[in-house]
Amino acid sequence: MATATTHLVIADDHPLFRNALRQAVASVLSEAVIDEAGSFDDLTALLEKDSEVDLVLLDLTMPGISGFSGLIYLRAQYPAIPVVIVSASDDGATIRRSLDFGASGFIPKRFGVDVLRDAIMKVMDGEIWLPPDTDLAAGADPEMTKLRDRLVTLTPQQVRVLMMLSQGLLNKQIAYELGVSEATIKAHVSAILQKLGVESRTQAVIAAAKIAGSAWRQDVPTGK
Repeated sequence: MATATTHLVIADDHPLFRNALRQAVASVLSEAVIDEAGSFDDLTALLEKDSEVDLVLLDLTMPGISGFSGLIYLRAQYPAIPVVIVSASDDGATIRRSLDFGASGFIPKRFGVDVLRDAIMKVMDGEIWLPPDTDLAAGADPEMTKLRDRLVTLTPQQVRVLMMLSQGLLNKQIAYELGVSEATIKAHVSAILQKLGVESRTQAVIAAAKIAGSAWRQDVPTGK
């Protein structure tokens, strides 16, 4: 079982649900250090300051991310930190894709505190927790598997760039947000296109949206 020095981060944009998760964690790990993040930017800021985190409980949909983009980024940037998805979308395909992208478990939000407590205990003991009777074969698609395998080859920075492309930002806007040159962003975009096997930024966003179950936004502008 985890020690008193356990450090967890709850990343969810709903304060009431963050509080429920905090209570569930505290009931299992009374001395744990628990940080909260209401947006993906808040989460990455926390991890940049202190990456000695034992577990991240991550919502799939919160400001700054959509679909599996946040999970993909965390697994690329912080591969040693286990991430458990806590989501209201708990169909078999979503759960299977969460595991495909490296999640250590999946906890539906519809479950009560007792189930949350049990799930967190098992994950902290190194097990992968899934809802009972989960059908991981649901929605299996060989083409999606190929696309997923390409998507996970992106570097953390390339994932961030693709996320921003999906939000409709231009290269110069992405460069400003990330504090790098526009030439650097152009290089990232070229690498993204090559890795995903597509010819345009629009096609790249569409590919990302496919693997995210259409949750990844598609607001790509035509300009550079």
